[in-house]
Amino acid sequence: MGNPASYDVIGIGIGPFNLGMAALLDRVDDVNAIFFDESAEFNWHPGMLIERADLQVPFIADLVTFADPTSPYSFLNYLHKHNRIQKFFFFNRFDIPRSEYNHYAQWVAAQLDYCHFGKRVTDVINRGEEGDPFYEVVVEDREAKVTERYYAKNVVMGTGSIPLVPEGFDAFPVEDVVHTSQYMCHKDGIMKDSEDILIVGSGQSAAEVFLDLLQRQESGGYHLHWITRSPGFFQLESGKVGQEVFSPDYVNYFHRLSFEKREEELPNLYHLRNGVEEKTLHEIYDLLYHKSIHPGNAPVTIRSASDVKTIDKTDEGRYDVTCHQWMEEKNFHVEADKIVLATGYKPNMPEWLEKMKEEIVWEDDKRFKVHRDYRLAFKDERPHNMFTVTNIEHSHGAGATNLGLAVHRNVTIINKIAGRSVYEESEETVFQRFGTDKE
Repeated sequence: MGNPASYDVIGIGIGPFNLGMAALLDRVDDVNAIFFDESAEFNWHPGMLIERADLQVPFIADLVTFADPTSPYSFLNYLHKHNRIQKFFFFNRFDIPRSEYNHYAQWVAAQLDYCHFGKRVTDVINRGEEGDPFYEVVVEDREAKVTERYYAKNVVMGTGSIPLVPEGFDAFPVEDVVHTSQYMCHKDGIMKDSEDILIVGSGQSAAEVFLDLLQRQESGGYHLHWITRSPGFFQLESGKVGQEVFSPDYVNYFHRLSFEKREEELPNLYHLRNGVEEKTLHEIYDLLYHKSIHPGNAPVTIRSASDVKTIDKTDEGRYDVTCHQWMEEKNFHVEADKIVLATGYKPNMPEWLEKMKEEIVWEDDKRFKVHRDYRLAFKDERPHNMFTVTNIEHSHGAGATNLGLAVHRNVTIINKIAGRSVYEESEETVFQRFGTDKE
């Protein structure tokens, strides 16, 4: 059997990671690529596009600039093309509105005719038995309801993440028990006729939802409850030297560690990956302080060190949430009309990957082994590669989902696919030295 592969690479999923790869490949004539996403259009976390919410990385961490500042798909060119660069000059900030980043990415996606939306990948089949091996990718056109087949030497899995919902909380209507990923879709319903609203979680998303509802509390007249299992509501560590863990140099160091050492290290980086931005915490506290001048204007209950355990619907149609204060080892109850879960995300692992389970090298029962260049490790060394930018925190560290490292990841993958140095892979990019020796 010959090799019918008509593509050098097929990208599965078009989030910021794979979209950035597609943008960088636009200038690489000898790599033939195509990308698929089941969504109808590019939309980055639409449920959290809260007004005045900002991106947590500087605008320079756009889709292309770290690899190619001259690219037509840079954020600065987006501003130029939309007659906004003068306004941005006077805006005079490195952080940009989250909704603007989404619009920028949509602008890029619209220009890349090999990015196809409304196309769901239903299967990836290893055709490596005879001749030159390749992957067969089965795609369902969600509108036309037809199945298409594509063939490629390489596949990049960028299927992203899906909401992580506590057990039992997914049994209730999504308009009542809402994950933050859907917050803006249900915001009006959350505020309407609610006496009590419960927010669960302590990261940036939880804080932004709490602040948004707090700002509108007078018109809604509801009591806000905010609880988290974390020992406190901590600020995101933003020290410049500390942020250097989001660098290619740290990724090199982290990947060299044993699986056991990597597991030990991840909790130590919690304050660099989670927590709330200083600006958001200050806005919350200042607003609470102003409201406290007139007692009763801010009915708010905030609790830390508390897990949500179970949820039950009351006879009155409200929700009774059993919580556990793990320091005191005592249970308490919160009754609410609406609940917003800022409980994070988990990797979105496609069903077709399960069929390859016996071929893949696993580091434990849930986490596969990933090479430094983002190739999945297979038991048989194969020339046709499957790359992943999903489920790599355990292999590549705290920057696994950080937009600031997305271009670096894509450069590494593109160079491997092309078999040459298309874009420079930078080393010694920060002031720190991680570890003792280079690999």
